[in-house]
Formats: sequence, C-alpha cells, structure tokens
Amino acid sequence: MRKLSMEELGRKTVEEFKESEKMPIIVVLENIRSAYNVGSVFRTCDAFLIEAIYITGYSAKPPHKEIKKTALGAEESVSWKHFTSAPEAIEALHRNGYTILAIEQVENSKKLHELQWDGKSKIALVFGNEVTGVEQQTIALCDDCLEIPQLGMKHSLNIATAAGVVLWELVRKSIP
Repeated sequence: MRKLSMEELGRKTVEEFKESEKMPIIVVLENIRSAYNVGSVFRTCDAFLIEAIYITGYSAKPPHKEIKKTALGAEESVSWKHFTSAPEAIEALHRNGYTILAIEQVENSKKLHELQWDGKSKIALVFGNEVTGVEQQTIALCDDCLEIPQLGMKHSLNIATAAGVVLWELVRKSIP
C-alpha cells in the first residue's frame, strides 16, 4: 500500500465546492459551547458536501480563531448562516420544505440506522449543546428525533463526533 498524494485525492477548490451539487442536508448547531466543535462540524460538512450550517444562539461563528483551527478552511467552503435562536432557524427551514430531525435521546426516538432517507428529500439535523443537548422547546418544533444507539456506560458523544456519525450514515445511504 501507498499513501495517496494530495493531487491523487482530487480535492475540490473552494470555487469547485461551492459549484458542486450538495447533499440536501442543513446542519443546525444549537448553543454549542466550543468553537473547536463548530470548526470540526464545518470540516465534516465539507467532507460530505453538506448544503449548509445554521449556527444558532451563542454558538461561535466565523471568523473565529478556534473555528479556523479545526475547520482547516472549511469555514470558507461551506455555506453558513447565523440565527439568534434554533426556533428561528427551524421556522425558516419549515417554510422552505425541510423535515427537521433533532439528534437527541427522547421517548420514541428513531434509531439512526432505521431512518429511511432517499438522499433527495430536504432534511435538517439539529445538534445541541455539549452538556444539555437539544433544548426541549426546540425538540417540540422538530418533526422527529434520531438517536445514535450506544452500548457502553456513557450514553453521549461529543457533538462533533455525533455529527460525523449521523452525516456519514445519511451520506452512505445515498451512495449508489
């Protein structure tokens, strides 16, 4: 085996990324305490050609030194928009025909691997605060909740890790 060079990886330029057809997914970040986590989500969204990130509440937004450090330039390629609150973002998403899914452990949540998604329907995924998760008032505005099944003692993941797991599962389902 031989590690591939940057040229062999065929990476897109920022311009090529912006012109590429995106996955019809918008990631909503609700009150994320760590700018490093926000930057990591930008990087994951770039990797999977996600349509946009909606940053809400007191979550850090670009330009920000800590976002830049973990995003490694993805804050320049991935479209983003700031909203004062997650409910405000959800209202806009509903108006534009998105199905809103909170990533949270709730009564009757759907297991991530059981979600049926065609890769074409517009969805938004709400990820919550590192300690408190998605706010109850936000959950009430969502169409459904997805849960990442976990088997160990800890039943939570870092928000950046959770975003990577969820986004990969959805992108994987859309690959022919």
